[in-house]
Amino acid sequence: MISSSCIRGAYPRSLRPVALLSRQQGPIAVYGATGYTGRLVAAELAAAKADFVLSGRNPEKLEALAGGLGGSPAVRPASLDDPDSLCGLLEGCATVIDCAGPFTKHGEPVLKAAVQTSTHYLDTTGEQSYMRMAFERYGREAERQGVTVIPAMGFDYVPGDMLASLTAEGMGELDEVLLAYDTPGFLPTRGTALSALEMLKGGDVEWRKLQWLPASQSVGRGSFDFGEPLGRRRMARYPAGEQITVPRHIPTRRVRTMITASTIAPHPRLGPVLPLLARPTGLAMRTPLKRVLDAAVSRMPEGPSEKERAAVRFTIVCEVRRGRKLRRSVITGRDVYGLTAATVSRGALIASGRGFSRRGGLAPSQAFEPRSFLKGLGDFGVEWELEAQQDAPVAVKA
Repeated sequence: MISSSCIRGAYPRSLRPVALLSRQQGPIAVYGATGYTGRLVAAELAAAKADFVLSGRNPEKLEALAGGLGGSPAVRPASLDDPDSLCGLLEGCATVIDCAGPFTKHGEPVLKAAVQTSTHYLDTTGEQSYMRMAFERYGREAERQGVTVIPAMGFDYVPGDMLASLTAEGMGELDEVLLAYDTPGFLPTRGTALSALEMLKGGDVEWRKLQWLPASQSVGRGSFDFGEPLGRRRMARYPAGEQITVPRHIPTRRVRTMITASTIAPHPRLGPVLPLLARPTGLAMRTPLKRVLDAAVSRMPEGPSEKERAAVRFTIVCEVRRGRKLRRSVITGRDVYGLTAATVSRGALIASGRGFSRRGGLAPSQAFEPRSFLKGLGDFGVEWELEAQQDAPVAVKA
């Protein structure tokens, strides 16, 4: 049931733009705007001369952020425990970008208000369980309301999901989609670290045998050959969002996701002991020790510097298999957090446009055409290449 306070109407006086950009049907709200990722998103929208609104809990921080951006973006504080304030924020907005994680703890109030007010919803989550909840609990209602719910619109997992779509194109029903990540030198933000603690509790799933099944909790995933210049690397378990998004638009019996052990254990000597540490750490996340770890993370630096961000390069390889046919592609780029801000901002601007007609819960590849979307990310060195099709070395068992 939608409360009367959440029915869409005319623009509130404080949000009515003086000169609404013709490409937008209404402002873009940025919730969690004063956080690390939120500030990057706000800067992207300001650079694009978009019509947008800054929101979060702290009015003073919001006003300070607005003052530093230029263009005088509107400020509208709202609280996650006050549904009416969230509905008031979104009234008149075309789209909302939610940057306030961990999303399993803080995301649903914004998502619920977005669907209730017929506002397109995008977020920067990397949390598998939240993505699945967003699709299953709100996708159908979003379709009825004429809007979209598009979670995981950042580095995790736009490049991987779109690369999978491009690689699988024209191959029909597949035996397997595999995605392998390498992100050397990655430095998490405080918010990413808190989300990672939530993910360590377990409960993640893998797409196998045409259904979501509990993921294996073993850490080791053998080795994977990235090709030159990376070569063969030791791999680790990665509860990635493509396990949730890829089966929504690619008919495949199985999805496998993995990440280089060096990404999550930067010192090479730590790689072999990860399997020994992962299970007790995961169990600890279900005890009062988690509060201690949360407090420790909260004392971390907020995130990497601009120089540190720019130094991080990423490589994602996708392999799709059908019988003896193997097709492989690779996407590369830099600055994971800058790219996240750019992808979610670009998506929000497209969704706010007058020609956007997609509806319901959508993976990135369903919401936006992958080729044109990735082409717009050249400022972050994003390039992708599809290799020649070849014979698979072994048959894949689901």
